[in-house]
Amino acid sequence: MSEPTHSRSPFSERENADFSLPRVVYGRNPVKELLETETRIDRIFLKRGEREGFLTVLAAKALEKRIPISEADKSKLDKMAEGGNHQGVVALVSPVDFLTLDRLEEQTRAEGKEPFFVLLDGIEDPHNFGAIARSCECAGVNGLILPRHRTAPLSAVAAKASAGALAHLPIARVANLTAAIKQLQSHGVWVYAAEASGEYYGAADLSGPIAFVFGSEGSGVSRLVLETSDKTISIPLHGKVNSLNVSAAAAVILFAAEKCRSERASQQE
Repeated sequence: MSEPTHSRSPFSERENADFSLPRVVYGRNPVKELLETETRIDRIFLKRGEREGFLTVLAAKALEKRIPISEADKSKLDKMAEGGNHQGVVALVSPVDFLTLDRLEEQTRAEGKEPFFVLLDGIEDPHNFGAIARSCECAGVNGLILPRHRTAPLSAVAAKASAGALAHLPIARVANLTAAIKQLQSHGVWVYAAEASGEYYGAADLSGPIAFVFGSEGSGVSRLVLETSDKTISIPLHGKVNSLNVSAAAAVILFAAEKCRSERASQQE
């Protein structure tokens, strides 16, 4: 007797052997079953405006497990599920193990490295997120720190933009960026926020235990994060356009830091 055929599986075939791509799970029962396991879930998307009945139960379970929830239009859910019957819910299974901030710091020390971290504040565009991750990995950053909310999910778009960097970059997820910054500062890490009104980045000492905060293009680094950071730095612009894309700005600053760190290391040899 032949096996029954199905038009489409709720487990999207977009996931392959490439570790950098997330798995997409959609449909009410598959997502419910997923929530009953210890599977790492990056985010759950619910159809905008639908928070009744079964979806309310799913949302409550996700919040209980501290899984971020986002609302999305039907067209976005259709695209994520590649036309499958998502029933108003799509889950992204994380392709990476998120660390706690404590674990990230412990891991960095255990590897004999000085902290060289990046914190993202409100970077919700997956292209920018992936591009920043790529620059981080190439510049030798040893930890990316993300807030639990207001950050781009680890989607296939972000994975592609990172060119595989998300598979190699240690990533910590924190409930509050301000508290994370204070913890880093208490452990001797100097925190620079990248913002237009800051000091010229080339005049700053970027060689020691350090962390950089990059904010969204729309609103920049949030006020509390800016006030908590040790110093604000900026890139001078000489053209008629008054801003750089955040991923380009991150690349400029991170490789300047890499240069300072390399020069300091060679002087200590």
